[in-house]
Amino acid sequence: MRVNSKRTPSDAHLHQPLRQQAPLLDAYLTYFEKSGLPFTIPGHKQKSEKLDIGLGAVVDGDTPLYGGLDEIKLTHGTLKRAEKMAADLWRADFARFSTGGSTHANQAIILALGQPGQKVAVSRTAHRSVLSALVLADLQPIWMVPEIDSATGFPMGIALAEVERALAENPIAILLTEPGYLGTISELEPLIKAAHAKSVPVIIDAAWGGHFGFNKDLPKHCLQLGADALITSIHKALPGYSASALLLAQGKYINLARVEQSFETTHTTSPAGAPLASIDGVRALLAQRGHQLLTELLVNVNEFKARVQSHFDLPIFLNTSDFPAGRFDPVKIVLRANQLGSSGVAIENELLAFGIRVEMADFDTMVFLATLADDASDFDLLGDRLIPILEKLQTAPRPSATALSWSVVPVVGTTMRTAYFADTEMIPAASAVGRISADLIAPYPPGVAVVAPGEVLTEEIVTGLTAAKAAGVRIAYATDSTLASYRVIL
Repeated sequence: MRVNSKRTPSDAHLHQPLRQQAPLLDAYLTYFEKSGLPFTIPGHKQKSEKLDIGLGAVVDGDTPLYGGLDEIKLTHGTLKRAEKMAADLWRADFARFSTGGSTHANQAIILALGQPGQKVAVSRTAHRSVLSALVLADLQPIWMVPEIDSATGFPMGIALAEVERALAENPIAILLTEPGYLGTISELEPLIKAAHAKSVPVIIDAAWGGHFGFNKDLPKHCLQLGADALITSIHKALPGYSASALLLAQGKYINLARVEQSFETTHTTSPAGAPLASIDGVRALLAQRGHQLLTELLVNVNEFKARVQSHFDLPIFLNTSDFPAGRFDPVKIVLRANQLGSSGVAIENELLAFGIRVEMADFDTMVFLATLADDASDFDLLGDRLIPILEKLQTAPRPSATALSWSVVPVVGTTMRTAYFADTEMIPAASAVGRISADLIAPYPPGVAVVAPGEVLTEEIVTGLTAAKAAGVRIAYATDSTLASYRVIL
């Protein structure tokens, strides 16, 4: 049964307005319902439309936390009340709302873990923000490489044996990325148990898993499984404002006072009100209707996949049945372009002609992000456009190649921090093999490092990056994005 989850004014009375249970959302709305004459920042004063209608359209809906959602002195404690409600919903000891995305939250928690020079065990599928945090904190990574599924070439997660190998080197923390960009998940409970047996905290970058734990047919969120910290984006799998994120933590193995200090050290002192209000509103939405809305989304995703799949003989989507129970996000839509003998980039270009944008496309794979904001008509339209494109571009299937982002085993030449501050030079790509990179370089999406500062540029890396770029994949963070030259340390 298809489900249209968008509400009309006629059925709005069936649901309690979110603002009644979301103090920051209510404060944001109340600010614009009242008249006032601000002589404070922000300088647009919510009246830039008088200066230029386009500028006003962008900024006049903005108000800050200080002097907007609360008084300048934070007299009403609105943010603290909202964060307490989030901690209670996720059953955490600590919660903070970030307007700097999961990037800021990752950096804040990593800066709070230990002292310069200490080791942390890190999944190699970690986001760029985790690696930059290691540079800032001067922590040394023990890289953990994911298991690769032989049938799909996709990362399955970090195995227990890999965590045990890392624990033998006495790290001060385990840093995991769950779910991964393609929706796969490690078997977390034994990993957490092994770490806790040595009093080592487990921190999870769950940027793509903010919806976990709110429906019986979805995986549990990592705090329910015993993890010590959860970082998630409110603007990825959830319908929040861009760059809004949530940091949740438990205090048994993590010093929460240091987390608070690190959070404030790295956060803006002028947080915008709209992202904060959206985090609060999304939290209230999950509390009130999360199970129902996620059920509707699951129905729509499954029926979309079934409709498209019915036109093809080979399986072209990843499904929960492809993985052990609880090891795949069932609302993730991952198309295996190689099964069609086509290119994900080519399919993406065809969809763009219809104004349809996808989250990620490379040679073998496409990711379509489905969220609570999508309804049945959205999936119908996507199917109407996608099916003829796939039929037109279909040729003979080809084996899946493991993407460079998941397959590289790093060769460390020096520490990331040393490389970050080293004197460098630009050299031709033909001379780069064997040199130590000063850049973090990653195909984007997913933004997973193929090479990090301090690592050796191998033949596999240089040729693989060149091939990825030639296939139409964006290469991010390199000083020379054309890859004609590389920045290396002297």
